Amino acid sequence: MAKQKARILVVDDNSGIRAALKLLLPIHFAEVELISSPKELMSKISSFSPDVVLLDMNFYTDINTGNEGLFWLSEIKSKYAEIEVVLFTAYADIALAVEGMKRGAFDFIVKPWDNEKLIETLRKASQVNKKESRPTETGVESSMFWGGGKAMKAIRSRVNKIADTDATILITGENGTGKDVLAREIHRLSDRTLQPMVNVDAGAITETLFESELFGHVKGAFTDAHTDHVGKFELADGGTLFLDEIGNIPLHLQAKLLRVIQNRSVVRVGDTKEIPIDIRLICATNKDLGKMVAEGEFREDLYYRINTIHINLPPLRERIDEIEPLTKLFLGIFAEKYRRKVSGISEEALELLKSHSWSGNIRELRNCIEKGVILSEGDILTPKEIELKTIQIEPESREIGSEDSLEETEKKAIMVAIGRFGGNLSMVAKSLGISRPTLYAKLKKYNI
Repeated sequence: MAKQKARILVVDDNSGIRAALKLLLPIHFAEVELISSPKELMSKISSFSPDVVLLDMNFYTDINTGNEGLFWLSEIKSKYAEIEVVLFTAYADIALAVEGMKRGAFDFIVKPWDNEKLIETLRKASQVNKKESRPTETGVESSMFWGGGKAMKAIRSRVNKIADTDATILITGENGTGKDVLAREIHRLSDRTLQPMVNVDAGAITETLFESELFGHVKGAFTDAHTDHVGKFELADGGTLFLDEIGNIPLHLQAKLLRVIQNRSVVRVGDTKEIPIDIRLICATNKDLGKMVAEGEFREDLYYRINTIHINLPPLRERIDEIEPLTKLFLGIFAEKYRRKVSGISEEALELLKSHSWSGNIRELRNCIEKGVILSEGDILTPKEIELKTIQIEPESREIGSEDSLEETEKKAIMVAIGRFGGNLSMVAKSLGISRPTLYAKLKKYNI
């Protein structure tokens, strides 16, 4: 078999594994590089430009959680989205593997590995970006699904007007509405599209590492600062910095963030030299920042700095018409990903999806379809493969014995559902998690 014209980068701290792969991989691939530490990873990617990274999940013998691998996977995908990553793990942990694939990994290989499977997986990964069109999860999620609703059309028009400017944008909306996808779309349409887009989950950074992660540090700045570290602002220089969950940044750290945004320069921790930065800033949150400002939980000056342009993404329950096309989109993605033959969805299953409240929005729908495809047994997705949490009519917080209160709550829940679904009693019953005969009985009981 001829060698594949592909570059493979292996990252594994086990010298025995590297030695074995150094013998195996060059037989099948044109160029292979092997490194022992992820600390060299980003610089090696920059110089070697691999098609695929075979990434070990653990790099310290006393820490075997896979978190190191997931961290470096996110680092690769945030800066080099076109590079495919295959995870290399000694632990056949399906949950961890699925989490890695959700974060953008192409596939995973369990140690000890099968040579043929390893080569075939790397071969397929290396060909992904050589195909002109492929409905991969990464490819789809890098494009915004706009839908045909009035609200989304207005947002699309607004985005087209502002994308090629450097205006700072604040995206708000409930969890799962696609704020990160919209941010990527704005970057894609901007003049900075060929430059990096760096994503930061601001709420996930611990207070002690906040300045180091965002602004960088120099060697010796603190106990574990063994080398210089480039912060996220510097990494995004020339491109876009996306600060997600900005509403979770503690008040005392907001002043430091404001200073950098105002001055357009950073000072690494332990240093005094100012480093100029040229970024387009996009922020997102599911919180009401205006209310937080009024309550003294968010700085007013920072709020106005990040809120030049405000875009609010409506929840999925207000975009019912988009459920069907989104469902079919996700069906195509996951049918290929999990090698299932399911290609459509039954009318009953679709009605079930349309009647659901979707508190988790598009993310919940996506996970629902993913699970349905995995469990599918035929060509069509049916209601039995759609697992949804039904709405509970009686709130659990009510005190036992408060029958009048419970009945009033139940009546109101039914009336709200009837209004929401325009009197379609089948959809009302499904949304409430009860049968139609039970619904009819309650309509009679409450004289609705």
